[in-house]
Amino acid sequence: MVVSMFQVIIEIPETSSIKDKRRVINSLRDRTQRRFRMSCAEVDLQDSLRFSQLGGAIVSNSREFGESVASKAIQFIEDTGLAKLHDFQVHSEFY
Repeated sequence: MVVSMFQVIIEIPETSSIKDKRRVINSLRDRTQRRFRMSCAEVDLQDSLRFSQLGGAIVSNSREFGESVASKAIQFIEDTGLAKLHDFQVHSEFY
């Protein structure tokens, strides 16, 4: 069993309040979970007004498949236009 994970740091430049930020983050999280059938959550920078760190994970039998899905999820987050991607990581762990 392989767990493939990603972490992204995104900037949300159009926000003026934490409420606006939460709306964008919740939308990105929910859309990513539904489209790629993976777990996704805001894992850090919750108190920052303009930045957020999202993390996602998928369990599969293949490292290549898991990392491919994680990479596609990152590209999806960037392509939505809701946030600007600053940094990302993709890695897998074997169990």
